[in-house]
Amino acid sequence: MMSSYSVAQAKNKLSELIDRALDGEGVVITRHGQPVIQFKPIRHSPRPMTDADFERLRQHRARLKPAKTDAVTLVRQMRDDESR
Repeated sequence: MMSSYSVAQAKNKLSELIDRALDGEGVVITRHGQPVIQFKPIRHSPRPMTDADFERLRQHRARLKPAKTDAVTLVRQMRDDESR
């Protein structure tokens, strides 16, 4: 559900509107009847990769069998299959 509030209303209810947005409600702020801002939660980025993460990836990749077809050939085959 999306709710909208004027700038004046938002000033008086800012904390409540933030809580609503954090709970997943769409909150839009309007100016002169036109939507100008939408509140939504910030998605936190994952933690930075560590050397241990990279090592795990290297070990996993070393266990994989080499592909029989290179990526360019595979994409061309997929494209050609779609055009038929």
